[in-house]
Amino acid sequence: MKSYQKLTTTQPAACQVEEEGAAPMPPGHGKLGPWWVGSGLLVAAVLLSTITVWVLRQVSGGWLGPTPPPKCLLVPESHRFDCYPERRVVVTQELCESRGCCFIQSPLLAEGKQGVPWCFYPPDFPSYTLESLNQTALGMVGLLVRREKAYYPRDIERLRLDVEFETDTRLHIKITDAANPRYEVPLDVPRVMKRAENPIYSLNFSWDPFGVLLQRKATGAVLLNTTVAPLIFADQFLQISTSLPSKFLYGLGEHRDSLVHSLDWNTLTLWARDVSPTESFNLYGAHPFYLLMEEGGNAHGVFLLNSNAMEVALQPAPGLTWRTIGGVLDFYIFLGPDPNMVIQQYQQVIGFPAMPPIWALGFHLCRWGYGSSNETWQTVRAMRNYQIPQDAQWNDIDYMDGYRDFTLDSQNFASLPSLVEDLHKHGQRYVMILDPGISSTSPRGSYWPFDEGLRRGLFLNTTQGQPLIGQVWPGFTAFADFSNPDTHQWWLENLQHFYAHVPFDGLWIDMNEPSNFMDGSEDGCPPGDFDSPPYTPAVLGDSLSAKTVCASAKQKVSVHYNLHNLYGLMEAKASASALIKIRGKRPFIISRSTFPSQGRYSGHWLGDNRSQWKDMSYSIPGLLSFSLFGIPLVGADICGFSGSTSEELCTRWMQLGAFYPFARNHNTQNEKAQDPTAFSPAARTAMKDVLLTRYSLLPFLYTLFHRAHLQGDTVARPLFFEFPGDVTTWELDRQFLWGQSLLVTPVLEPGVDSVTGYVPQGTWYDFYTGSSVNSSGEMLKMSAPLEHLNLHIREGSILPTQKPGTTTEMTRGNPLRLIVALSSHATAWGDLFWDDGESLDTFEKGNYSYVMFNVTQNIFTSTVLHASTGATKVTIGTLSIFGMPKPPSKVLLNGQEKPFSYLDNQVLTVSDLGMTLSQGFSLQWL
Repeated sequence: MKSYQKLTTTQPAACQVEEEGAAPMPPGHGKLGPWWVGSGLLVAAVLLSTITVWVLRQVSGGWLGPTPPPKCLLVPESHRFDCYPERRVVVTQELCESRGCCFIQSPLLAEGKQGVPWCFYPPDFPSYTLESLNQTALGMVGLLVRREKAYYPRDIERLRLDVEFETDTRLHIKITDAANPRYEVPLDVPRVMKRAENPIYSLNFSWDPFGVLLQRKATGAVLLNTTVAPLIFADQFLQISTSLPSKFLYGLGEHRDSLVHSLDWNTLTLWARDVSPTESFNLYGAHPFYLLMEEGGNAHGVFLLNSNAMEVALQPAPGLTWRTIGGVLDFYIFLGPDPNMVIQQYQQVIGFPAMPPIWALGFHLCRWGYGSSNETWQTVRAMRNYQIPQDAQWNDIDYMDGYRDFTLDSQNFASLPSLVEDLHKHGQRYVMILDPGISSTSPRGSYWPFDEGLRRGLFLNTTQGQPLIGQVWPGFTAFADFSNPDTHQWWLENLQHFYAHVPFDGLWIDMNEPSNFMDGSEDGCPPGDFDSPPYTPAVLGDSLSAKTVCASAKQKVSVHYNLHNLYGLMEAKASASALIKIRGKRPFIISRSTFPSQGRYSGHWLGDNRSQWKDMSYSIPGLLSFSLFGIPLVGADICGFSGSTSEELCTRWMQLGAFYPFARNHNTQNEKAQDPTAFSPAARTAMKDVLLTRYSLLPFLYTLFHRAHLQGDTVARPLFFEFPGDVTTWELDRQFLWGQSLLVTPVLEPGVDSVTGYVPQGTWYDFYTGSSVNSSGEMLKMSAPLEHLNLHIREGSILPTQKPGTTTEMTRGNPLRLIVALSSHATAWGDLFWDDGESLDTFEKGNYSYVMFNVTQNIFTSTVLHASTGATKVTIGTLSIFGMPKPPSKVLLNGQEKPFSYLDNQVLTVSDLGMTLSQGFSLQWL
């Protein structure tokens, strides 16, 4: 058996396969050997490890047991890959060695903390051998064989390896059972027709033991090296490990965490779960995708297309281990090379996000506990009275009769149809909540959704073929099976019936992990390998059925064990299809549970947060992570859902939340109101002002969403996406950008009137005044009184803005103001996408306008690249130019002189332009 630390392409056991005629790596090429084995470092590591163990043994009086074999001492602590990851088990030497692994005890850590594994793989642990490798039209196919069984039941001895060089920046590697079909995620992915001609990566394999070694050609960086630990592929335990080229790793949702994950023995579990966002817990969605920044500023991403319960173990080597308990190992690797391109390439596989209706980008207001439609209506009227922008009013489950879907509380919400009619008259929208749990206790014939779902067989079933009954808000419930196309039709019919009474505009789909107030069902869960698998990842509650349905529940496509993480996605897909058929316009859906490709159907909110400063801070890495996941329409509950907010917290949170792509203030029952009208005049004014600022930026924000829909650009963007060469930005998650151009620096602490934020190198302009800030790439202290949010525009940008109204509909009728932020070379660029804001497929059908703005050599140019009739109704009224070093002698609009104003802070303003969006024009200053 070959040792893991002796893998180089100079041995007969290794093979380089990236393309014909490629030169082999030179002998002893360090980056293709084991990543922790390097002459001096290895000697030092072994000496240090040996000395440490010897000292501990002396101090402990021998409690650490006999001296481990030399091959075990060879492995440095940071590179020990866990051979006994089971939780709630005290790993003994006997248990460990029964698996053929090394056992070295380390000091115990505090409760709940992980550390160096005591039981880890020796360098010669048995793995698979690559028996054959043959070329195909798109790549290659290989056979992997395991000759010694591993320690989980139903080892699969022969595996098929498929490699496809799909594009020059995308590699597809799939490992599955060579003899028998296995469950695979029913996700539409692109099928390529020819092999990539000039890949920017090189791929190598180790034959015995099998391993994948992937490098970036330009730098030689090793992006994947799976020779660091054995591949295990049993029926219900699949594990593969890799080295990482740096410690800057992002993604792997859904978790409450900093933007960049700690690699200090940190395990992230992916299993959809209803729980208030809490550090270290698996939360509502599952996103098995990570992005990693490499030394020098390049980036790559890895996506494991697998929907089973899984965990990803991170360790300081740096290294990563994928563990999943079903399906196949289906990897896509995206080579970027910059982080923006990685996310675009990821979305080329999972699908680009849907274009939202323009009103989705307005301000939304909700609470659980309005109590009645009249009280809801009073809040809407108060918002109008104070002229505070609002586009959508929502209701939580209290509008329902007994918390049952598709019903209306006829006593407290009798006026809801009139409220919705009033909203529509004022250019506003109505959104209601729905849960997937359907009440099962109503008298037969009295509740059509359950009766008809039962008749058609549309619910999750037990192993005995009867509807699985759990408990949610209405009491005992059955759960709709959205993997069944017939359920989509039934869902549509239910929505049509309700729409006839309450013509809603959007849907809020909650509790769709699916959530269950009991574990499994009213009868528990049956014995067996689905509900009690050989290995259970580190899920909250230590059971797959904790606060959800039994993993053994039967669904149309497969067993719930395989489909659990897809439940929210499948419900969103059914809901989007239904809304399109009912309203004939772009659907608006916000979902709690999510999975890759969710952005095609819905947005997401970050769940049931708390009214605490910490929760506000955590919302930024939350929304930035979902930008990475291809779900740009994302935000947190502004001012916090549970608990009671304070005026200061809510004011600061409204300022931050006004720059969530999806901006909704939401509150729980039995707490004081937290909508803007509930506060003092000063706080109310501050909230109103920041919402007006958001509404003024709607043309810019809407264009960002168009670019997300068209090519997978992010909307809310981490700073390192724009400044990948600036290592300082790699860990920043208390600020963010809108697109390339607008830097948001919120206050996240109580009792302060200033904020310190990082300003990347270059010139930045105060959004409100146009005054410039020249930064060398440094932390700057900014004034931030309670009524002020710091916004800065990046040099070289042109932002389309608009005079704000109190709804998106009113705003869109107002004149545009273009803000030009000149670069140090006196250049700038921007663009604007414009359509009717709600029709389906406007870009695809050509029913839109697209205008490009440019400044060079003292001339601003507006170029119409595509026009629709709607553009003739939109006026460009004002042009403001920031960074004009001196006042011009005159300004010419299409050759005709125009009056202008010039301020000492180097801002030139030209008003009353009177140009329509469909007219190209130039403006010159002399």
